[in-house]
Amino acid sequence: MLRVTAASLCASCQVMRVLLPPSASLTSAATPHGKREENQQTVDSLYELSVDIRKIRKLRGWVLSESPAYVCETANLLRDMGADAAAIAHILETHPEAVLCRPEDVAAQRDLWESVCPNRRALMGIVEKFPASFFTVSHHGNQRANILYLQSLRLNKKIISKLMASAPQSFSRPVESNQEVIHTLRETYLDLGGDEGNLRVWLQKLLSQNPYILLRPAEAWRDSLGFLRERGFSTEELLSLVSSLRASISELKPDAMQQALAYVQGALSCSEDELKQIVIRCPAVLYYSLPTLAGRFQGLMDAGVRTEQVKESPNVLELTTQIVLYRIQKLASYGYDVRSGSLDVIVGTKKDFETSYAKLNLRQQRPLFNPVAPLRTVEE
Repeated sequence: MLRVTAASLCASCQVMRVLLPPSASLTSAATPHGKREENQQTVDSLYELSVDIRKIRKLRGWVLSESPAYVCETANLLRDMGADAAAIAHILETHPEAVLCRPEDVAAQRDLWESVCPNRRALMGIVEKFPASFFTVSHHGNQRANILYLQSLRLNKKIISKLMASAPQSFSRPVESNQEVIHTLRETYLDLGGDEGNLRVWLQKLLSQNPYILLRPAEAWRDSLGFLRERGFSTEELLSLVSSLRASISELKPDAMQQALAYVQGALSCSEDELKQIVIRCPAVLYYSLPTLAGRFQGLMDAGVRTEQVKESPNVLELTTQIVLYRIQKLASYGYDVRSGSLDVIVGTKKDFETSYAKLNLRQQRPLFNPVAPLRTVEE
């Protein structure tokens, strides 16, 4: 029923283009207040597709004044790709600029994306989540060249499609720019002791973890790694840091890292070797700003945590003060004092903490004299 309705709608759209008075679709005409008039044909077509016109007026009102607009053609193309009426409405509400793309350009974009997607269903899923990326039809030649280059590296199609969706800018620029970054990554990996046979897997891991990696200048990698080399990190340790930081190391500036390391060393009163071990165990300290590090460390001190505990479990600095206090208080309610033990019990994700908490709670609640006694829950 929806397909029939939509088909008849698009047929009526073609008729409307002929029958509507010229004033209904003019975009150059301006109101007395200087605001451009809406293209009534575009508004009516979107309305028939159940698109929230008010939302577009609020966020992308200028689109409704443009001409020509290809509402019906865009809807038909999305429908052919497998989108239902709800998906089409959602896409056009989220990225109404799509209706301004020429149908032939969108068709070419569809063919290009299909070359890295296993099927149209997978492609449709990407379009629904990242419509702006899909409908970026400019720089089509650069997009194709970059796809062919990444395919020549035998990268997984799923990785390439994820890059196109999450970081479309990296595909719009000349392929030479990406070749330079990939070359730098390869040199970095091999210089740090990586094996040529594992290069593709390592590269795919970095690209999947940080889709914006190709947008970072090659010089940024060299500067960041050069600074850490000067601080005494071995090639093996640097390779571990690059992998642990999900390639974010290229976003770090030597000056900022120097400030962070100086603060941690002073706050924890540790030697150079101890500082290196802290960084290896908690690489995040390299990219936290000085106010963030200072605030979290002070929060721990205010909670009664000792400096030695932080030095032994530096990952606690990855948690906000609010999370740390909540976890300490929750454990304290069952008689466990974190300040007299290890901080390892509160570090990690929420799931990690719940696992540690459950184990402590198990020991706390089960009486030693009756190992088969039922556990008391929090509600009891």
